[in-house]
Amino acid sequence: MDLAGKNVVYLGGFGGIGQKCVQELLQRPIKALAIFDLTENGQLLADWKSKNPNTDIIYQKVDITQKSDIDAAYKATAERFGHFDVVVNGSGLMNDRLVELSIQINLLGVINSTLTALEYMDKAKGGKGGLIVNISSVAGLEPTALMAIYSAAKTGVTTFTRAMANPIYYAHSGVSFITICPGFTDTGLLEDIGNKTTFTYDTPMLAMFNKVKRQTAEDCARNLVLAIETAKNGAVLMLELGESQELDMPVMWKPQIEN
Repeated sequence: MDLAGKNVVYLGGFGGIGQKCVQELLQRPIKALAIFDLTENGQLLADWKSKNPNTDIIYQKVDITQKSDIDAAYKATAERFGHFDVVVNGSGLMNDRLVELSIQINLLGVINSTLTALEYMDKAKGGKGGLIVNISSVAGLEPTALMAIYSAAKTGVTTFTRAMANPIYYAHSGVSFITICPGFTDTGLLEDIGNKTTFTYDTPMLAMFNKVKRQTAEDCARNLVLAIETAKNGAVLMLELGESQELDMPVMWKPQIEN
C-alpha cells in the first residue's frame, strides 16, 4: 500500500516498538494518524505534531481490555478523519503471572479492535477497504514454554489474522490482513523476565532466554512499515534481527468433504 495521503490508526503507539513504528510512519506523507493507548505521552505527541505539521495527529485514550473504550475511540476517529486506511494492532503485555490480563490485552483486545475497525472499513458497509496489521510474535509461531500464556495468546493472534485474511472475506470487505511476528526486540517488554514467567521456579530456559540475540526496535519498525507498503493479503512475516522473512505456513489439516 502506498501510504501517501493515508489515514492510520496505531494501537499501542507509545510503546517500545510502537514509538519507533510511528516515527517510521511519519517519514511517509501520511494524511492523519490516530494513536490509541492507555496513557498519553504528551511530550512525544507534541514533538510529533511540531515536526509533522501536515499530518493530523491525535491521541485517543484506550484501555484495550474495555470494548467500550475501543468502540468510542474508533467512533471519534472516524468522525475526525472520515475514514481510516490502515490499522495496526500493536498493544501487548508479556507477563504470564497475569493470566487473564495477558489474554485480554494480547488476544481479546486484538479481536475486538479488528472487528470494530471492520465496521468502518468494510466496503460492503460503505467503507473504503484498507489494511489491518496484527502484531503477533515468534512466540505465536513456535510454542514458547517459558511464557506459555503469552505464547498461547500470540498463537491465537496469528491464527485469527490468517483466518481473517481468507480471500472470501477480502472479496467482501476489501480489507486485507497481515500478521507480523517480531523476534526478540530490545524493548521494556523483555525486562525483568524472571518475574514474568509461567512458573516461579528457575529453569535452564530462563538462562537461555537472556542469551538470545535481540534486534533494535528501530530495525523492527522499519521492516514493519515496509510490510505495510509491500506485503500481500494473508502474509505472515517474521521480523528477526533486522531481517524480514515471509513464512510459508503449512496446511496441517483439511476437512474431508462428502461426495
